[in-house]
Amino acid sequence: MSEGNAALDQFFSQHYTALRQLAHRRLRRSEKITLLDTTALVHESYLRFQKAGRVNLPDRVQFVSFAAHVMRSIVVDFVRRRRAERRGGDGQAVTLDPEIAAARAPEDEIIRVHEALDELSKVDERLVKVVEMRYFGGLEELEIAGALGVTDRTVRRDWEKARVLLSLALQ
Repeated sequence: MSEGNAALDQFFSQHYTALRQLAHRRLRRSEKITLLDTTALVHESYLRFQKAGRVNLPDRVQFVSFAAHVMRSIVVDFVRRRRAERRGGDGQAVTLDPEIAAARAPEDEIIRVHEALDELSKVDERLVKVVEMRYFGGLEELEIAGALGVTDRTVRRDWEKARVLLSLALQ
């Protein structure tokens, strides 16, 4: 095992509980959509951290920020893969069953929010981080403020601004 992997393993084991809490918060909203569970999301996150190589995560703040970004990527990739597998590709299926139609709406929302965030990152990267940590990471305003080194009031303003911009992008 390389020195970088050993350091990552040690860091991950120290923050495993926090990562499980982050994954659980994220999946609480989309468990039925993604079929991922907390353990699967945590383990996939670990693999992505490891694949990124020696990730410099000096403290919990940086760890939480990067983990929220990684979890966003995992959930979006999972939804895309599932959509591609369904009925032979990314085509739109038509159904008369309202339960099936309702289940697809949140899946579509995840992809649309992801694409809108990509556009928002061209305007203000901090707004994207606030949304990632709140929407994809399930963190509270005070946690986000600590992770970004700003006040919770700034996080609230950023959240409102991001919501307005995303709302416009999602119309």
